[in-house]
Amino acid sequence: MILAVDLDGTLLRSDMLHESIWSALARDATSPFRAAMALKRGRAALKRYLVGAADIDVTSLPYDPGVIERIRAWKAEGGRTALVTASDETYARAIADHLDLFDEVHGSDGVRNLKGEGKAAFLQERFGAAGFAYMGDAEADLPVWSRAAKAITVNAPARLRHAAEQSCADVDHLVTRTPTARPYVLALRPHQWMKNLLVFLPMLAAHRLDAATVLTAILAFVCFSLVASSVYLLNDLLDLSADRAHPRKCKRPFASGSVPIAHGTLMAIGLFLGGCAIGLWVGPGFLLVMLGYFALTLGYSLHLKRRMVLDICVLAALYTVRIVAGGVATGLSLSVWLLAFSVFFFLSLAAVKRQAELMDAASRGKLTAAGRGYHVDDLPIIAMIGVAGGYIAVLVMALYVNSPDVTKLYAIPEMLWGVCAILLYWITRTVMVAHRGQMHDDPVVYAARDRISQICFLLILVFAVAGALQ
Repeated sequence: MILAVDLDGTLLRSDMLHESIWSALARDATSPFRAAMALKRGRAALKRYLVGAADIDVTSLPYDPGVIERIRAWKAEGGRTALVTASDETYARAIADHLDLFDEVHGSDGVRNLKGEGKAAFLQERFGAAGFAYMGDAEADLPVWSRAAKAITVNAPARLRHAAEQSCADVDHLVTRTPTARPYVLALRPHQWMKNLLVFLPMLAAHRLDAATVLTAILAFVCFSLVASSVYLLNDLLDLSADRAHPRKCKRPFASGSVPIAHGTLMAIGLFLGGCAIGLWVGPGFLLVMLGYFALTLGYSLHLKRRMVLDICVLAALYTVRIVAGGVATGLSLSVWLLAFSVFFFLSLAAVKRQAELMDAASRGKLTAAGRGYHVDDLPIIAMIGVAGGYIAVLVMALYVNSPDVTKLYAIPEMLWGVCAILLYWITRTVMVAHRGQMHDDPVVYAARDRISQICFLLILVFAVAGALQ
């Protein structure tokens, strides 16, 4: 008897249709329109179109080791195996060639969609009634199990397991992982929400700490966190191939298959709509700034991150937009000093982020950083941008200390020279750490975890508070 194995959600901890949709979108922003035209000819035609539009490396896909072990055990007992999937046959054959587990391969061919009743009829015609065992994971597999001699469910919920038992007399339930909420939380990247603390900066810089202003800033922070998480989800979905080629990013929830791509799509939409609702409550002006942030971030994820120099300028702008949003939300005007400092300081951090990525690529023998517009040979220039941008930010801070504006807010403005000195040290050290390949991919996250950076932040806070005290 032959063992027929489903691909999506069974052998693979993902779905090739969703994989190819996001891969095609990452390559060409107009692909959804072309996909819609292909869908008019049926789902099989859509899948065949996406094969050509997407770029998927089947060797890096998240296969289920428990399922692979079960297939090998079947073959070791002398059984034959077949990969039978609703995914396009082109992908099915590439995966079968990579795994070298199957005697036969069958998939959708651009006309026939091999799913549900269609798959059941095909298997019965090819192997005879009750002439095969079938391994699957979804409700669409119930018609197949009803005609199989043996049903094997994979990580199926209780309701589906019960339905399978009603459909087939001989049923095995294979559990290769236990569902938890942790990967879903990690997909939101809550540790990145610290960047949204920048919305409090206009309030702090203006020394406005009344209850109404603080509450508005908190709502703005929540709003930006929701929208930022929706963008992180979209970015991870668009970056699946690049993440799987990375030694650490390959463990991200979507790249590793611990969270289904379909769930990520729904989460991104829900978070964005929730953020918009809160943003509208804060105010139309704030909502407009937030939508601008979302559009710029989406443009970065789709295209701009691959454009040399422009990418780090956009990253610096995204940080500054958070500050602008905080000012708009609280109704506080932003000084030119704050904006100038922000632009140069975050340009420095963006360059350090690229420097860290290139150093990581160089350590792995790569000539480029995956999905970026830089070569390892660009490292000296990127490091120079990081140092120059940071030093100019400190210069702006020094000029602010000597400006007439500072005396309106600080009783002892000379204390701010201590802030300048610490920033000068921290920026120089951060670039050096990145140069030695010892930095996390994101310098903001690195700074939050680094003990010396934490001490620097506390000292900056001490100097700022001491200067403001009457």
